[in-house]
Amino acid sequence: MLDKTGIAKRIAQEVQNGFYVNLGIGIPTLVANYVRDDIEVEFQSENGVLGMGPFPFEGEEDADVINAGKQTITAMPGASFFDSALSFGMIRGKHVHLTILGAMEVAQNGDIANWKIPGKMVKGMGGAMDLVASAENIIVAMMHTNKRGDSKILKQCSLPLTGVGCVTKVVTNLAVLEVKENAFHLLERAPGVSIEEIKNATEGTLVVEGEIPEMNI
Repeated sequence: MLDKTGIAKRIAQEVQNGFYVNLGIGIPTLVANYVRDDIEVEFQSENGVLGMGPFPFEGEEDADVINAGKQTITAMPGASFFDSALSFGMIRGKHVHLTILGAMEVAQNGDIANWKIPGKMVKGMGGAMDLVASAENIIVAMMHTNKRGDSKILKQCSLPLTGVGCVTKVVTNLAVLEVKENAFHLLERAPGVSIEEIKNATEGTLVVEGEIPEMNI
């Protein structure tokens, strides 16, 4: 079973040379720390940064250089800073190759809910609505179940939706799932996790074909 760092390491393997990648709040922000050194990638943050690097070491933080989650970040050589209008122009103009988001629920048809739990105070949907509407390659980083042990990989989302039919892949602490043909297709399982455990933790339709390898983290 993976922790949050393990999920980020596995998603980093999906990042390809030359990609422009948007990292959402939470687990996705860790991905920049684990991308291969032999490829060139530009990480974009919706608050107006292109060229984000890994998190800074303690004592080297600059409070003026932050990501969308208000965490201090580093800037790679050649990084640029700009206003929200230009940032969302990049997103809405489909100039981002890969979007990595956290979620509270994902449905088997690719719906995602990641912004609101009814009855709890929220500041608003934020940039997630633009990202899920514009991106063609969306990977979700999340835990497979909630704190009660209930599945978050569902037939249908119960929480207010952020986007409809947009998620392409989900990486959880238990598995890598591809979302297609109105089902979750099991591609890989976390080290030490059995297919039976994944089935028991998945409410949505799970397709298992052939031998399922363990993730190489």
